[in-house]
Amino acid sequence: MRRIDYNTEQYQDYARGRALAEQQLQAWISAFGAVLPERRPLAGLDVGSGTGRFTPALARAFGPVTGVEPSVRMRETAQAQSLHPDVRYLAGSAEDMPVPSGSADYALMFLSWHHVQDKPRAARELARVLRPGGRLLLRANFSDHHPRPWWLEHFPRGFEADASLFQPLHEVIAMFTSAGWRVAGFGTVTEPSSGTRGDMLERLRLRTLSFFAQLSPDELETGFRRLEQAVAADPDAPAPVFSEPLLTLERSW
Repeated sequence: MRRIDYNTEQYQDYARGRALAEQQLQAWISAFGAVLPERRPLAGLDVGSGTGRFTPALARAFGPVTGVEPSVRMRETAQAQSLHPDVRYLAGSAEDMPVPSGSADYALMFLSWHHVQDKPRAARELARVLRPGGRLLLRANFSDHHPRPWWLEHFPRGFEADASLFQPLHEVIAMFTSAGWRVAGFGTVTEPSSGTRGDMLERLRLRTLSFFAQLSPDELETGFRRLEQAVAADPDAPAPVFSEPLLTLERSW
């Protein structure tokens, strides 16, 4: 996997390229609420918070949230565009979070786990910052549980290149359980349509997915040409929906 430096790549377009419609956002908030304690408020961590696309919504639904993000540029965007009275953004990473031990009820990692360099250390650090019984909401892709978005088939090596970014599910579970976690649940969330195929193509052109950094210039050119031809046949057709995996882990000690 080629590492992405979000201080020099993607930060200008990330919020636009990865924006969620209100229906999509609420589908995820409902899914998170179903696996979190019913009491409110809950103290949360948004680990790898990026431009803050989830952070304010988490605060509105559950209580105060700290966004932890290593990229200066991504944090600057979040601080300018994703504000809420119960949200703060701090420099840090999954391996090194600037928050007290046992200070959070839950942590969300939404498509950020594959960027973590020292995953065993991150599993221990996440356990440190959560209270006993605290939950980690791990929205990650897994090489053997991959959602296969519709547009991926148009790119050379599309599925192979994307799946290579992610660990298999059993490997992630084994690593967390060896660090004292237990699996509290695993399921999928069906996100509502992101709009039309034409809308989705415009967002994909911003190349704010890790997948695109794994392809050569020729593969990118070929893939976008094929995708544009496919979308041109019916650009106003709704973008297909697919189910995305959500692993819930509980700090058991």
